[in-house]
Amino acid sequence: MNKAPATSKLKRSAISGLALAHAGITHIGHKARQLTRDDGDKLVAQDQHEAELGRILFRALNQLKGTALKLSQLLSMEADFLPAGIRRELAKGCYQVTPLNRALVHKVFTREFGLAPEELFARFEPHSFAAASLGQVHLATLADGTKLAVKVQYPGIASSIGSDIRMLQGILQTLALGSDLMPRQELIDRMMHEIEHKLAEELDYEHEADQLRWFSAHVALPDIVIPQVLEKQSSRRVLSMQHLDGLHLEPWLATKPTQAQRDHFGQLLYDWFWHSVRQLGRLHADPHPGNFLFMPDGQLGVLDFGCTKTISVEFCQAMAQAWTALLAPPSDDNYAQVRAAYIDLGVISAELSLGDFIDTLIPAITPLVNWQMEAFKTASFDFSNKSAYPSPQRSNSKTMLNIAAGFHEDLPYFDRAFLGLMHMLKQLGATVATGNPWTKPT
Repeated sequence: MNKAPATSKLKRSAISGLALAHAGITHIGHKARQLTRDDGDKLVAQDQHEAELGRILFRALNQLKGTALKLSQLLSMEADFLPAGIRRELAKGCYQVTPLNRALVHKVFTREFGLAPEELFARFEPHSFAAASLGQVHLATLADGTKLAVKVQYPGIASSIGSDIRMLQGILQTLALGSDLMPRQELIDRMMHEIEHKLAEELDYEHEADQLRWFSAHVALPDIVIPQVLEKQSSRRVLSMQHLDGLHLEPWLATKPTQAQRDHFGQLLYDWFWHSVRQLGRLHADPHPGNFLFMPDGQLGVLDFGCTKTISVEFCQAMAQAWTALLAPPSDDNYAQVRAAYIDLGVISAELSLGDFIDTLIPAITPLVNWQMEAFKTASFDFSNKSAYPSPQRSNSKTMLNIAAGFHEDLPYFDRAFLGLMHMLKQLGATVATGNPWTKPT
């Protein structure tokens, strides 16, 4: 029988406590064994140890479900935050979701509206057609025949955000004892605080409804479709929206679209991202392919506005400066521009000299920068040729963690959405007009 996420404080504390103990014991054993290994074996063992720590963390988060499982998904996408071995294990959270049974769905509607879903709609499908870590989506129909997608939040999970964040901070502190590739404690705390704030917004469907209405009113791209909100059938825990007909990325690719169709939708995805950042100043910050619909008339439906982020002018100016310098031939002058932009973004301290920046940090970030800039060195780019995301080298990751001072509050959201965009364009194999998007007129 499908159950709601565990909400008992005692039960959640027991799960996190066992995870902390297991991680601590694993770390002690690993450190003892490392004393007898040579340098080559130590590197292999360290990778295996980080993967095991990731499995311990994921098992705890997966048992807790709800917001904890959402945390697993978010942290797996923070490429520069956690070691690769831990992120690979956390990525499993993107594929393990247990749907609610009918009784729990009725419980949510009764609490929100005082009515069963069958009383609120002319027709309501009891089985969800989509599920995520925080809620699931049902098909419904109004008396006039209007088709709806109704998102229902799992009961009780909003109350667990704070305790889950504290639990995760404790586990990450323990993991930091077992890996020299974990961020400093102040960076972990700052990231957790930002995630907690955004999760609270994402669990407020009235906030998401406001975002849907805002984007609908401001988007100036004609082929972008955003579902309309049904206010009378929506609340803080239930969100009823216009149902859009279309396919998600993988089912759409299975229809064997032409290259022209791939290019069309690839350009739409690309333009939507940069239009949001540069013209709207507000980003749809959940890059999952399941949040986009490829519609029969060539339009692109955009779903799930629970996680959005206002992008500041100062952030855009610093990023434009960094990208323009990185796309130019290497020189001390151009690296000085990159250094100044990174200081403005809070990534490095002003105390890091230009010489140390060039000699120490530039070699460490070059593989990632090359991957980021690859598609923007020409007027257009064939994303079927996009290189794979660079595997982090331990020495480079350690250098970046030692030098990193922090991050601009907009940067994690931009990076996450940008990474999702690159992956989708690669899957599409689309050829897209690119150039330097930070300096193009909007």
